[in-house]
Amino acid sequence: MPSTPAGRRSGASNRSRADQAPSTWLPPTVGYRCQCVTDWVADKMRWGLSVDTGEQAALTEVLDDCPDVPVTVTLAR
Repeated sequence: MPSTPAGRRSGASNRSRADQAPSTWLPPTVGYRCQCVTDWVADKMRWGLSVDTGEQAALTEVLDDCPDVPVTVTLAR
């Protein structure tokens, strides 16, 4: 797979992800997982969406390896 800048996914990786939650899909490159998961959390917070138990477990597992990574949320209007 060709490398892509941080935070960007290749076309194939993007298609494999579709609309899957972190409990069922994470980027194949471990270095992008913190960004992926913090973006997911920010989107959930932005739109006031709930998190199911499987999703929470997956988020917690990844975030345990992402110490001090900020989550930036822009609230929806």
